[in-house]
Amino acid sequence: MGWDFATAARIRFGAGTAREAAPAAKEMGSRALLVTGNSPRRAAALVAELHKAGVGCTLFAVAGEPAVEDVRTGVETARRERCDVVMACGGGSVVDAGKAIAALATNPGDVLDYLEVVGRGQPLTQMPAPFIALPTTAGTGSEVTRNAVLASPEHRVKASLRSPWMLPRLAVVDPELTVEVPPAITAATGLDALTQVIEPFVSVRANAMTDLYCREGMRLAAGALRRAYENGADLAARTDMAMASLLGGLALANAGLGAVHGFAAPIGGMFPAPHGAVCAALLAPVTRVNLRALRARDAGGRGLPRYGEAARIITGKAGAEPEDLLPWLEALTADLRIPPLSTYGIGEEDLLTLCEKAARASSMKGNPIALGPAELLEALRAGLE
Repeated sequence: MGWDFATAARIRFGAGTAREAAPAAKEMGSRALLVTGNSPRRAAALVAELHKAGVGCTLFAVAGEPAVEDVRTGVETARRERCDVVMACGGGSVVDAGKAIAALATNPGDVLDYLEVVGRGQPLTQMPAPFIALPTTAGTGSEVTRNAVLASPEHRVKASLRSPWMLPRLAVVDPELTVEVPPAITAATGLDALTQVIEPFVSVRANAMTDLYCREGMRLAAGALRRAYENGADLAARTDMAMASLLGGLALANAGLGAVHGFAAPIGGMFPAPHGAVCAALLAPVTRVNLRALRARDAGGRGLPRYGEAARIITGKAGAEPEDLLPWLEALTADLRIPPLSTYGIGEEDLLTLCEKAARASSMKGNPIALGPAELLEALRAGLE
């Protein structure tokens, strides 16, 4: 089977590696736009290192998951301050914002000229500004993906800005940056990371390269997520989760995702629901529906054996069957106190619209079997409570 694989130009992994970001930025430019989250103070050490390296720095904070207007403002700031390198230090949302700003800082026009689904979807014509990603959560793997997910409030949807040129010039994955992440965010982002090594593994686009990453990522996340949740200072657990998240990013960028992420895009566009929390709430329900659909319509295909192997890796039971994955996922979701989707204002009256939008989402194309409207509705309804 033929396949291709692409990722960041360079990945630096390990405790303490964040200190290498400033010297790397010095090699790429003279002034950095540093994109952060709500608490720029968390990037204070990086700012000091940039100044020490002789790199000017302009801070740009993104309050939550990035919207189209955030990117417009970030691009204006980068151009006004003459920033020739973009850095992002924060969670997946911050990294996505940084990727989008780096891409549009060097390309003409508006973000909607390039955004998929609700925009014109035009390809970039110029290489983005050099971009360095420093993730501070173990979840999305955005530091090694080629797209940025942006909310368009006027369209009530999230869509991607996507280009192979958007892969970061450098990804610095330092587990020490994640030790202060609170338990609730550790849980949601960690289950997103787990989802992102399960969905590419059962995806119709899975390949030999991504399988390697998914198998190791499932093993790491299964053993480390509870430990990181219970004790955020457990650096070994944080290191394993950072690695699992990185592996998930590498896998999804090259093998796609599935129905969990197919739902996450429209839900995040219509409701104030964090991406990781949505994935966490839907992982078990979608797995249940997928398994039933595979049993009914594709029992001899590759989907069930894939889920069976995932079950054996995750549960640690040599004889585990595909359905043995369900109680394990449900117990983990309960132990990590994942809130139901109704927490974010989603009600029964919203389900049909969300299912219609999810059916058209790009992530749905990777699902191991095409789900019908009733199946999508069942999975989404199960995530409400």
